[in-house]
Amino acid sequence: MPFKADHAINLGAAPSASEVIMKFVRDSIIDGTLDEGEPIRQDDVARMFNVSKIPVREALKRLEAEGFVVFHRNRGAVVTSLSEPEIVQVFEVRALLEAGAIRYSIPHMTEQTFEKAQGYCDAFANENNVARWAELNWRFHSSLYEDAKRPYLLNTIRSVNDRIERYLRVQLSLSKGQRTADVEHRQILALCRKGDIDGAASLVHDHIMGACRSLLMHLPQGTVRGPKV
Repeated sequence: MPFKADHAINLGAAPSASEVIMKFVRDSIIDGTLDEGEPIRQDDVARMFNVSKIPVREALKRLEAEGFVVFHRNRGAVVTSLSEPEIVQVFEVRALLEAGAIRYSIPHMTEQTFEKAQGYCDAFANENNVARWAELNWRFHSSLYEDAKRPYLLNTIRSVNDRIERYLRVQLSLSKGQRTADVEHRQILALCRKGDIDGAASLVHDHIMGACRSLLMHLPQGTVRGPKV
């Protein structure tokens, strides 16, 4: 019986084992399931996914390139830790990229953009589950950048946010950051509605760096202090 093209499976579109494992480990680091300095045992991961260690090592090598893990001699892969100076630098990059993205986006925003952002804004303000705050915060911010029509920029911003999401959870939960973020989110959205490009870009930058300052105040004592922000 001849094969029919419409029944063919596109294997190139299916994620490989290493991609599935990479996403699982990355998500576990971002949501705090895997803590800083925690070793990632390749044998355990291989058993979990019923694969050899080869795709596990491939996944961890890719995560090393993204900065999520580091390989140590005699310890294998370990979840990376960010020093305070490194955290500040990541927030600075995020502030610069997102301020630029909203500049590109505002001239093309529509009422649909504002309604979508408002929905995420309200959901964030009314959410009582701390574990959901960081994701809703991202959804609000990213909804304001989509009209820039610059997918590479948006993907880069997402990658930067992933690097600090676990720290953002700390900031939002320990510093009453949800309330402050909600007020500033509504201010940013109001400026977008007005078409105030400079005002919105400036507030996005200040909003992100303010979250950085708040985070540094709530990190454990004894950590090396970074540059003032």
